[in-house]
Amino acid sequence: MLKVDRRSLKSQEAIKKAVIELMSEKSFDDITIQDIADQANVNRRTIYLHYLDKYDLLDKLIEEHIEELKRLCELEAETDTLEGSATWFLYFEQHYSFFSAMLTSKGAPFFRSRFLDFVTDDIKNGWDMSEGKRQGIDEELLIQFISPAYVGIVEWWFINDMPYSPQVMGKQVGMLLENNLS
Repeated sequence: MLKVDRRSLKSQEAIKKAVIELMSEKSFDDITIQDIADQANVNRRTIYLHYLDKYDLLDKLIEEHIEELKRLCELEAETDTLEGSATWFLYFEQHYSFFSAMLTSKGAPFFRSRFLDFVTDDIKNGWDMSEGKRQGIDEELLIQFISPAYVGIVEWWFINDMPYSPQVMGKQVGMLLENNLS
C-alpha cells in the first residue's frame, strides 16, 4: 500500500485553495507563484515540488474536477435516470468556489473550453442520437447546439448566485436535454 504524506496532501490542498481564492480576486494571468505561496502560507519551493508552474497547477486542478464529473456520469449511466443533471449541479454547488472562479473569471478560458469538450463528449457518448429521435437534425449540429447551451446555463447559474436549487436546475436542465436529445 502506498504511504501518503499527510503534510504533502495538506500543502497541495492549501495551494489549490489559494489559487481559487486568488482567482476570485484577480485574473489568473496576474497571479504569481509568490501570490499563491503567500495565500497558501507555504514556500514557493513547496509549490514547485508539486507543480511545474501555475499553469500546471491550474491544469491539474481542472482535471481533478473533470475526472470527478466523469465518475458521476458513469454512476448515473448505471442507474439510467434523468437525475444526472441534478447530481452535477449538486457537485457544482459543493465546489462553488472552484466553479465560480473558473466560469466567471476572465482568467480561466481554458477551463471553459475543457468543460465544453467534456460536456460534448458526455452528450455524444451518453445519449441515444438515433435519426428518428432527432427528427432529421444532423447529429453533430445538434450536439454543437446543445453543448454550449449547457455550459452557458451553468455559467448563468453561477453568475446569478445560484438562484435555483441544484435539484430544480437538474430537473429543468434534464427536461431540456430530454426534449432536445431524445
